[in-house]
Amino acid sequence: MFSKMMTGISTKNFCRKEELIKLKEAISSCDAIILGAGAGLSTSAGFTYSGERFERYFSDFAKKFGIRDIYSGGFYPFPDAETRWGWWSRHIYINRYVKAPKPVYDDLYELVKNKEYFVITTNVDHQFQKAGFDKEHLFYTQGDYGLWQCSKPCHRKTYDNKSNVVKMLYSQGLSIDASGGLAAPDFNNISMRISSDLIPYCPVCGEEMSMNLRSDDTFVEDEGWYKASGRYSDFIEKHSSDKVLFLELGVGANTPVIIKYPFWKMTKANENAIYACLNYGEAFCPVEIADRSICIDGDIGDALKAIKA
Repeated sequence: MFSKMMTGISTKNFCRKEELIKLKEAISSCDAIILGAGAGLSTSAGFTYSGERFERYFSDFAKKFGIRDIYSGGFYPFPDAETRWGWWSRHIYINRYVKAPKPVYDDLYELVKNKEYFVITTNVDHQFQKAGFDKEHLFYTQGDYGLWQCSKPCHRKTYDNKSNVVKMLYSQGLSIDASGGLAAPDFNNISMRISSDLIPYCPVCGEEMSMNLRSDDTFVEDEGWYKASGRYSDFIEKHSSDKVLFLELGVGANTPVIIKYPFWKMTKANENAIYACLNYGEAFCPVEIADRSICIDGDIGDALKAIKA
């Protein structure tokens, strides 16, 4: 298995000019690019889940419930549905309906937009489409902050949530600024609870709705999910023997079976393929494909900017 192949491969610093040149040449000369993106890409783009960004929008939740970051807040056992959706409406809006503060996704799009490409990602923040990537070339494997589903779930359908989320924000006394972002709250004059009539319920069975995020076995893979999966499989098959660049961006060790291990396996199977890994502190590859790999350890945004220059 590929986990046994992670031995003694050097992690190459993105500042090393030769590694950046290799990746730039690989992007230019390949027949197709398959992009695999994880949380590290959005982190590089400024979607941090702790620190100043958390304090700006969730200081009241931190003070009352002791929550210390946006990620862990999603698992907190809030005392009622009104408070839970007060949290989630903010969580959804700033991580799905607002464009990332740094142009990392835009730089990535500029590098690949004239190539045949496909994206598989575990990210759920919609930033690829905001940067201009074609929806037909995207496969969001783990869900979408912009979708709700039945919590039961009684049927395999998802529902867009933007208009409902905005109403929930207004219900708390929050506002949206001229750029479409969530205005910094005045914590002395807002609520952590939404109006009870805004709690979303399934239109089929009446159970409360939940996020369309893969956290347990209730995750709904809807019609759109299966179509995207099929398009991804078709793209891989079409380019199975071509000069393909498997470009992995910010993928950690939490779910390696979705992107990392398949990329290694497909690179090994196709002698014309190149594997590239951009990640801060976790850039490595198996020995079996080391001679066709580019490992760049550093900030993804800085690396992409250097390649564009």
